[in-house]
Amino acid sequence: MKIRGIIPAMVTPLNENGINEEGTRKLVRHLIAGGVHGLFILGTNGEFHTLSKEEKIQFAKIVVDEVSGRVPVFAGAGDIATNKVIELVNEFAKIGVDAASIITPYLLKYTDEELIHHYRVIAEQTTLPIILYNIPPNTRNFINRHVFSELLKIDSIIGIKDSSGDLENFKGYLELNHREDFSLLMGSDSKILEALQLGADGSVASTANVVTKTDVSIYEQFVAGNIEQARQAQVSIDDFREACKCSTIPSGLKYCLRAIGQDVGLPKLPVLDLTKEEKQQVDQVLQKYVQAEGFTLKVEQ
Repeated sequence: MKIRGIIPAMVTPLNENGINEEGTRKLVRHLIAGGVHGLFILGTNGEFHTLSKEEKIQFAKIVVDEVSGRVPVFAGAGDIATNKVIELVNEFAKIGVDAASIITPYLLKYTDEELIHHYRVIAEQTTLPIILYNIPPNTRNFINRHVFSELLKIDSIIGIKDSSGDLENFKGYLELNHREDFSLLMGSDSKILEALQLGADGSVASTANVVTKTDVSIYEQFVAGNIEQARQAQVSIDDFREACKCSTIPSGLKYCLRAIGQDVGLPKLPVLDLTKEEKQQVDQVLQKYVQAEGFTLKVEQ
């Protein structure tokens, strides 16, 4: 499987009872209508760390059903314990998820050999393709060149999402990769175009939840050879990205989605909703995208 294009790091719509099924289906339809090339669910922006195993399975089932094969679905199965990852990956395989994204273990600082063994055991005991997820600022663990080169030897590991924010690190992955079936995905929205120019296959982008068409245009304009248009789209999403940085993930994204009519609810505690002042600041930025994205804003008090 070769993964290409813009893939939203989809938020998880919630309500007072847990997973909001209708809100989830509506958001899936919105994203597919925006031209995305896949969906990345149950990642950091999807609040995977706050959801139970049962909620993750329920959410994945709803997404896969609503997508109905139109785009691939990549589901986060990361956990601290290797056995828990294996259990969830195998559940996702039954549902029809296309690949499992597996963040490095977190909380403790692990050795290179422990990280390699973690992924090797998962690959041996599961059947789904695996996407590595490198986000060292959040996990304290880093898929360095040695770890990456060892994991490249495992056929079922088919890609990596790099959210390190370090282009030199991403270049290192590109230099080491010798497999045509392996996909390198940028996980830092501010560096999508730069990564594509270096040879990336696409991006898992949180901003694509909201400014979907703008994100997609970065990739499509780049592929078409229209680099200036791609650059303009990149600059445009940078403004939106900065506006969302006023809050803890995914509070800003969830507010923006509610503001454009998506029923995604609030983030799970301890993450709080935006303040009134923060909402007003974000509203001003959202106004810039009304025409390009075709949405109508609903202001919250």
